[in-house]
Amino acid sequence: MPHNARVVITGAAGYVGQALVQALAQSAPPTWQWVLTDAHPGDQTPASPNTRWVIGDLSEMSVRDALFDQPVHAVVHLAGLMSGRTEQDVVLGERINLHAALDLLARCRAQFRQGGPLVRWLMTSSIAVYGTPLPARIDDDTPQRPSLSYGTHKRMLELMLDDMNRRGDLDGRAVRLSGVVLRPALPNGALSGFNSDLIREPLLGKDYVCPVSPDARLWLLSLPTALSHLMCLLSMDLAIWRQSMGPAHSCALNAPAWPVSVRQVIQALAQIDPQAPQRVRFAPQPELQAQFGAWPQDVSFEHARRLGLEDERQTFNEDLTAFVRQLALTITRS
Repeated sequence: MPHNARVVITGAAGYVGQALVQALAQSAPPTWQWVLTDAHPGDQTPASPNTRWVIGDLSEMSVRDALFDQPVHAVVHLAGLMSGRTEQDVVLGERINLHAALDLLARCRAQFRQGGPLVRWLMTSSIAVYGTPLPARIDDDTPQRPSLSYGTHKRMLELMLDDMNRRGDLDGRAVRLSGVVLRPALPNGALSGFNSDLIREPLLGKDYVCPVSPDARLWLLSLPTALSHLMCLLSMDLAIWRQSMGPAHSCALNAPAWPVSVRQVIQALAQIDPQAPQRVRFAPQPELQAQFGAWPQDVSFEHARRLGLEDERQTFNEDLTAFVRQLALTITRS
C-alpha cells in the first residue's frame, strides 16, 4: 500500500478493534491515515496524529458517507452484531452485519472502477459459517452450511468477496476467528463468550455455571495471536495473497486455533489454582453445546500455515497449561 495509505477500521471500539488499533499504531508506517468508526465512542485517544473518529451506527448512510469522503486504500471490517443478538433480532442483524457491509463493498468497487485505488478489504469472519451438526473433521475444503443467522451473514460476505476478487474489483481477504480469549465480562451477545468466562471467573475466585458439559469441545485463540493474524494478512503482498488463494479463488481461511475439551481447560486451571475446578458447575444447554461445544479435534489449518499464521499449539509446545497461564496474566481483579 502507498506510504500515505488511508485505512478505515470499523468496530474500532470493540474488544478486538481497540487492541488492533493500538498494535497498528506501533507497527504501521507513521504516514498512514486512520479513520476509526464504531457506534459507541469507547477510548477515542488518537492512535496517531493522523487519526480521525467517525462515531455512529454503521447502518446509517451518513456514517458510511463519512468513511468514503476521501479515497480509501484499505478497510479492516470488524463491526458486527454478535451471534446471540442476531438470533434475537434478525432484522437488526441483517442491517448491520449484511446490508451495511454490502454497501461499503459497493463503494470499494465504485471507487476502483472510477479510477481510484483498489481497496484491500480485510474482514473478521467466523467459524459460525460451519453449522450443526458439526463434521468430524474440519479443514480448508470442509463445506460451509451455517445454522445461525450470524454465520449466514458472514458466509454471504465471504462469497461476495470471492466474486469481487474474481472480477478484479477488490483485494478481499477474510479470516475466520474462533473462541478469542479472554474477552471481558460484557453482555455483547456473543454466544461463544463462555469460553472466556470458563477461564476468567474461576481464576478470579468466583463460582461459574458452565453452559456446556465437561466433554464439550472448543477451539481457543488468544487475542495477541488473533491480532498477529490480522496484521499479517493486512500487510501481505497482493501477489502472494492471490497465489495462496488457489484454483478455488476462496478469500476465506480458518485461523489456526487450539482444539480442547472443557475438561482439559479445567485441568489446566487446577495447575494454576487448585481450588478453581471446585468453583465450576455444569448446566448444559443442548442447542448451545451443539453449535459451540462440539468442535472437532481433527483439524487442519494448512492454508493458514502456508501463509505463516501462528499456531499456538506449536508456540506453547502443546502445553495447554502454559497457554492458560499466559491468558491468566491478562485478568484484572476488580
